[in-house]
Amino acid sequence: MTRPAPRPRLFAGDRVRALRARLALSQMQLSQRIGISTSYLSQIESGDRPVTGGVLAALARAFPLDWVDVAPEDDSAMLVGAVEAGTDPSVPAALLDEAEVVRALQQQPALARRMIALHAALRRSEEQLRVLDDRVDAQATPTLLPWEEVRDWFQASGNYIDPLDRCAEALADALPQGRALIERLQAAHTVRVIDDGMAAPLRAYDAAAGTLTIDGAQPIETRHFQLAHQLIRLEAADLIEGIVAGAPLRSEAARELLRVGLANYGAGALLMPYARFRAAARAVRHDVDALRQQFGVSFEQVCHRLSTLQRPGLPGVPFYFCRIDMAGNITKRHSATRLQFAQYGGACPLWVAHEAVAISDRILVQVAEMPDGARYVSMAKGLVKATSSYRQVPRRYAVVLGCEIEHAASFVYGDGLDLAGADGATPIGPSCRICPRRDCDQRAFPPAGRALLVDPDRRAIVPYRFE
Repeated sequence: MTRPAPRPRLFAGDRVRALRARLALSQMQLSQRIGISTSYLSQIESGDRPVTGGVLAALARAFPLDWVDVAPEDDSAMLVGAVEAGTDPSVPAALLDEAEVVRALQQQPALARRMIALHAALRRSEEQLRVLDDRVDAQATPTLLPWEEVRDWFQASGNYIDPLDRCAEALADALPQGRALIERLQAAHTVRVIDDGMAAPLRAYDAAAGTLTIDGAQPIETRHFQLAHQLIRLEAADLIEGIVAGAPLRSEAARELLRVGLANYGAGALLMPYARFRAAARAVRHDVDALRQQFGVSFEQVCHRLSTLQRPGLPGVPFYFCRIDMAGNITKRHSATRLQFAQYGGACPLWVAHEAVAISDRILVQVAEMPDGARYVSMAKGLVKATSSYRQVPRRYAVVLGCEIEHAASFVYGDGLDLAGADGATPIGPSCRICPRRDCDQRAFPPAGRALLVDPDRRAIVPYRFE
């Protein structure tokens, strides 16, 4: 058997030093984060010792975003993927330590890639199970509704549309002070903006008359977003049509909804241009209120935009984002993480979102653990949509933003939380129908496919057990 050729030793002290400088860490602090001695780190930075595979894996795992910035040509993403596959507690086999995973990646790269691919397939099958659960809830509807098709299209796209995002960013850079929306509509498209406090719709565009009427009773952030939406529809019309033409949608209604969704996406990218917004988010550790004030947008708009920062080569923290109404329905959801909730409501009652929706203008935080052992730091805030009349019932809902605890150092809402303690996390699940937890007092109904065990002489809070 032919032995694999030895990998060349990697001397990357300058990049490690650049990473430490960027994060304002001392050698002692960095060495503690990646689990090596301070003297070893000093020798790496001075070029006296190479960066081993184990150290590379530790850097990639501890600083998945920052290390990509300083060492984009390294196999950091593959290292992280291999470590996740080898240490996933949901797989019923002995866990591998990071050193074993790194050694396998070096000595048997094809086998390691296969392991990563199999782990990704497992994740996809879990997602398919979740989708099947959603279909059970929607079994009265034989086919997907148009809005469901569009929702799934955005999810399959990773909620990042690269050509549209770059187009909006270029437009933002071209506008004076980044926000001359009314002037651009007038000068480039001869559209006159009418600010009408008695307008019924939020936005009404009359192409023949060349007018755009905006509901002046809405908050300024909402009005800016509607202006940006219309500007993107006009500036990126051909680009949007090309994307819609390539989307595998079955109805014209779905295609129209996708056009609206793409214009909304572009509006967010215009008001919060990718590179500037990503840099600002990192600087304030994704403090939503700080970003809202800096970019003149709403709390929900910031949360939604943060969930889209997945540009290749310049990624943001992978967040999940949800919006939930008073009845517990998830009305908007995007996830760049492994966390997926039911599409049709019925989310875990222990999830912080349900408490937040009943409490407006208060931020709640939670460390939650899914059945696979993954932990998430979540922030939820209840919001009330203003109305223009006493006769209109205000819309109450909550938005939720969260990331895996590996990114908690970059998420201000994780400060002060017990991230790793045995009792520090709330055990939650995707929905009762596919949640395997046997000891949950909040269970609404048993999981599908499990035999029930009922003891008529013994009653607990949940009146059954299951295999």
